[in-house]
Amino acid sequence: MIEPSLVWFRRDLRLDDQPALTAAINHGGPIIPIYVSDDTDQSDWQAGAAGRWWLHHSLGRLNDQLISLGSRLIIRQGDILSQLMSLIEETKATAVFWTRCYEPASILRDSRVKAELRSRSIIAESSNGQLLFEPWEVQTKEGRPYQVFTPFWKSCLNRDSPAMPQPAPQWLPSPEHWPSSLTIDHLGLLPTISWDAGLKTTWLTGANSAKAELDRFLESTVFEYDVARDQPAQRGTSMLSPYLHFGEISPRTIWHETHRRVKEQRGGRESTGAETFIKEIGWREFAYHLLFHFPKTTRQPLRSEFSRFPWREDAEGLVAWQRGQTGFPIVDAGMRELWNTGWMHNRVRMIVASFLVKDLLIAWQRGAEWFWDTLVDADLASNTLGWQWTAGCGADAAPYFRVFNPTSQSEKFDPSGEYLRRWLPELRQLPTDFLHAPWLAPEGVLAKAGVYLGHSYPYPIVDHHEARLRALQALSQIKQPK
Repeated sequence: MIEPSLVWFRRDLRLDDQPALTAAINHGGPIIPIYVSDDTDQSDWQAGAAGRWWLHHSLGRLNDQLISLGSRLIIRQGDILSQLMSLIEETKATAVFWTRCYEPASILRDSRVKAELRSRSIIAESSNGQLLFEPWEVQTKEGRPYQVFTPFWKSCLNRDSPAMPQPAPQWLPSPEHWPSSLTIDHLGLLPTISWDAGLKTTWLTGANSAKAELDRFLESTVFEYDVARDQPAQRGTSMLSPYLHFGEISPRTIWHETHRRVKEQRGGRESTGAETFIKEIGWREFAYHLLFHFPKTTRQPLRSEFSRFPWREDAEGLVAWQRGQTGFPIVDAGMRELWNTGWMHNRVRMIVASFLVKDLLIAWQRGAEWFWDTLVDADLASNTLGWQWTAGCGADAAPYFRVFNPTSQSEKFDPSGEYLRRWLPELRQLPTDFLHAPWLAPEGVLAKAGVYLGHSYPYPIVDHHEARLRALQALSQIKQPK
């Protein structure tokens, strides 16, 4: 009789296109799905509050799926290696399968786990279930990692297409006796003070919801994505980022399903919208490529000259930004959307990030930390890439002298003010002509709309024109010879 295998779930919370699960099925014997919460982990960038909320509900959805296949999810808490060894002893398992993670701390931990298991003659195998291409597979002609997206993505597209996703199993072989398990509630992932009402009304977690979201997007939006993605008032994006982060859908599934829909609906003709969408999956690949090859960039700028940048300590400005009280409506709307839903439209993410690092001259790391705690899709690779891109200190970064004007960005991408009115009810009655810059409205217009600057809504905390000049002056300092 073949002894049981452990399938160690982490950020691959699905049963279809699940290479660790497939490996265990091919190995034969009973399968014991496990999830271990490491409460001894002291590394940087542990899951933020919004991500923990998502994880709680996602684990529940995964367990429901496993139960429907005659299985269940075993929950443990504690040091990863100790818990794995305990489970191996309890179940007599002879193999452990898992899907790779690429964060620096995860790589070190997984290497330690794999070496220890193999030293005890336990089969220990990891697989790629998070990415289209492994970070070490894509290299320049000189054998170095890419630091510019366009040649990186061109190199990816010149490779063989990603493997077809595998369907979920119809049944899983179970052990005669199940090991003991904690409940998901025992992990303490949910907030002790209820701030998550907006998350509950915005999201349905789990693999089934991920597929439904992909179907919605491919049916309604993908062919207009190149334009729709910049309009924050509309549902013009895929909304798949948290599902991708927690592995409730695989990038291979998105890749092949998108190409299938293009072939069916366009007869294989090119679609700018679909190409732009697939390219966004490419940016996610690029983020992981950079994180793998340049692990220190989670805290340090890739471009070393930016270590001399004269960032300001501005506690009041940071709090105003976090709370959506800067006096710039598009910035405040975005930050309030983030707090209420755990998500923010990508165009608005760029605007609020630019405002923090350029208008306020607050270090990008402070913004990355806030996003990490409040985003349901907080992903270390993408978060790092995005913030370093905005700050001008990373790979393929926007030049620092490109400073978004929050007012003109608002007027361009939310011309009717629908997005602003949704998240800033105190400005809802303002005429659109003044909605994007309330401080320019005459007193009579403000009074009629019930807006009292400095009371019901703040004055701008900076003058954008002066802040832009200050940012450019700061940039000139790091260009001076040492």
